[in-house]
Order: sequence, then structure tokens, then C-alpha cells
Amino acid sequence: MNPYEIPASVQPLPNRALLAAALAAESRWIILKELTKGEPRMTIELARLIGTSPDATAKQMIMLRRAGLVEQVYGKLYTIPKKYLPMPGQPVVDFGHCLLRLDAV
Repeated sequence: MNPYEIPASVQPLPNRALLAAALAAESRWIILKELTKGEPRMTIELARLIGTSPDATAKQMIMLRRAGLVEQVYGKLYTIPKKYLPMPGQPVVDFGHCLLRLDAV
């Protein structure tokens, strides 16, 4: 195996520009912190948490999903892919380019 070759089992990291744009809003940090708990959440639940309308929250979720930071499962439920959760249940997310400690949010 070539030492410079990336193993097929390694997932690509999120695009840095999309990651930076997705992390630009505090409300998205709050959403990510909630999702680190490991339970899929509905848009309406996340809307109540951040104090916005479900439509506004859906737009936030689209941005997070496009950046690859969350995934949509079972209809309108969202979760953080397990590969980004080094300590499930803890408010820490490792996106490769950056490690977020969300306990202060």
C-alpha cells in the first residue's frame, strides 16, 4: 500500500468552506449540541429549542445537511453521523478540520 494513499475505509472530511459557513450561526451550534445527545430530533423540536419557527429551522437544517454535518433519517428526523461523535452522548463533535466542544453553548 502506498503510504500517501487514503484507505477506502476513511470517510472524506466535510468541505471546509461549507463547514465554515454552516458554523457561522450560533443557532446551528445549539442544534449541533442538542444532536450530540444521540437521539434523532424533529425540526419542530429543534425550532422550540432555538426559539425560531419550524420553517426557519428547516433552512438551518438544510445548511447543516448540505455541509454534511447532519443527516436526515426517517422523514424529518435529524442526527449527527456517528463518525463525527468521538464520545457519544458528550457535547463534542469532531469534523476532522475542527473539534467542537459544545458544552459552553
